[in-house]
Amino acid sequence: MRAVEMTGRTVEEAIEAALRALGARRDEVEIEVLEEGSKGFLGLLGSRQARVRVSLLENPERAIKGFLEKVLSAMALEAGVEVRRREDYFLVSFYGRDLGLLIGRRGETLNALQYLTNLAVSRMIGERVRIVLDAEGYRKRREQALVRLARRLSERVKRTGNKVVLEPMTPQERRIIHTALQNDSQVVTYSEGEEPNRKVVICLRKG
Repeated sequence: MRAVEMTGRTVEEAIEAALRALGARRDEVEIEVLEEGSKGFLGLLGSRQARVRVSLLENPERAIKGFLEKVLSAMALEAGVEVRRREDYFLVSFYGRDLGLLIGRRGETLNALQYLTNLAVSRMIGERVRIVLDAEGYRKRREQALVRLARRLSERVKRTGNKVVLEPMTPQERRIIHTALQNDSQVVTYSEGEEPNRKVVICLRKG
């Protein structure tokens, strides 16, 4: 949590100075008055300035962007970060150069970074948030590929009668598989294992 200490002739003056330094509004900070200040004898002798500590409260968007910018800097990647709030999650889009390196083979780097971002940001703000990272429309292409894979594997299950266990996937990728086959009357899907190695299983529906 970023914080500054400021002084002023009054508490209000000190708070305003701190808000300017942080570039924040009152509803984005926590204010602690360290010293009320006093005018002293005849307003001159023994006067003391007011002193406050103002801390910038973490919100999900700021925490997400700050964490990812530090990671990108450590990776020496030139990419910008855009965070958008969706109904029940935050979508992060990267733009710039080197995005192929950020995605990695079959999205492995992007998925690993997404997993770490969810953990780190949830810890930073003290509540669980769901964050999805995307670059160059990779998630949409991946979704289409997973739907095709789900349908192809469901046909194999129907043909052979043997269940199929897919590779470990992120929660949102597993959701895509489940959704793609939820209306198939012949097969059923479920997940097994522990994160981050949780897998989808496709098998024949009993009865």
